[in-house]
Amino acid sequence: MTASRPHAVPPIAPAEYAGRLERLRAMMSAARIDAVLLGASESLRYFTGLVWHPSERLIGALVLPDRLVYIVPGFERSRVESLPHVDGDIAVWEEHEDAAALVAHLAGPAGRVGLDDTLPLFAFYSLAAALGAERVTDAAPLLRGLRLRKSPAEIAIIRDAMALTLEVHRRTHAIMRPGIRASEVTRFIDAQHRELGASGGSSFCIVSFGRATALPHGADGEQTLAAGDVILVDTGCRLDGYHSDITRTYTLDEPSPEVARIWAAERAAQQAVFEAARIGAPAGALDDAARRIIEAAGLGPDYRLPGLPHRAGHGLGLEIHEPPYIVRGNATLLEAGMCFSVEPMIVVPDAFGIRLEDHVYMTDEGPRWFTEPAKSPTEPFGA
Repeated sequence: MTASRPHAVPPIAPAEYAGRLERLRAMMSAARIDAVLLGASESLRYFTGLVWHPSERLIGALVLPDRLVYIVPGFERSRVESLPHVDGDIAVWEEHEDAAALVAHLAGPAGRVGLDDTLPLFAFYSLAAALGAERVTDAAPLLRGLRLRKSPAEIAIIRDAMALTLEVHRRTHAIMRPGIRASEVTRFIDAQHRELGASGGSSFCIVSFGRATALPHGADGEQTLAAGDVILVDTGCRLDGYHSDITRTYTLDEPSPEVARIWAAERAAQQAVFEAARIGAPAGALDDAARRIIEAAGLGPDYRLPGLPHRAGHGLGLEIHEPPYIVRGNATLLEAGMCFSVEPMIVVPDAFGIRLEDHVYMTDEGPRWFTEPAKSPTEPFGA
């Protein structure tokens, strides 16, 4: 398989794809699963390198103990052959045929078949009917389990993407001025992502001013920055499929005492999550650490506002939100290679919100920041 990109960090190598499939087959054997069907999903990309967007037609790959078979609509075969992907057989189905029947034929008459957890419901029902519902099982524990721990190559790509987006944040901070519109800033951010090498531009972008910063996912409609407003910018991009995701919240001039107090509580909660992130710690304990700081500041408790209305973080990789989720009660134990955000946002309803979001990756020695956290309400960048 071949791919091109204008970045210093190399893409995932063929040997790594081969190792992923080898580990998947070992887990299949241990779980007594005879085949795994990958849909048009990020798991398909993870194991085979093939990028395909889901539609009403079933396309994917069947992982068998001794071979890999792509399941492809006949008229899309030439397109699939032209795209980067791990070598494998290609089995086609025509428009009048049943793709699920083709999967059943390739899987054989017996044995369990694990299904990609992101397959659409229409595909599940067809596959359950063609295979027999008793043969179908959930492949998520295998697929998610392998994707949960990032390799050094994956971490290097994510670090590259984060550095790119952090530079976009720096450039964005430099253009902020009273009177600028949120739509202008959004277009600027997209252009800067492209200029720095993210060919798809921004994968998402939230720009909020003043009261709109209290809405975690932003407000509809245009906004104009006024003197004294709190500014929240949350954006990211993708490099080789891997996401960046960074939020900065700041003011252009000295903030009010209340904004400064809440900003300090947010930064302290973010640091508490980082310090609680130790190998073997349950993911839920990190959310607990953030809430203890927030409650000590007289906010909350629990999800009450003013306070933290959602989880303290989420995993990141080929999906911008994926396990491990940093949320109360999550018993997942932290391991080296896990990557996740640290963003225990504090919301003061109808006034403002403060979200500082940086990501960490776990090493055997503990957590490491992808990007340095912000310094202060008027200095949104670290060293």
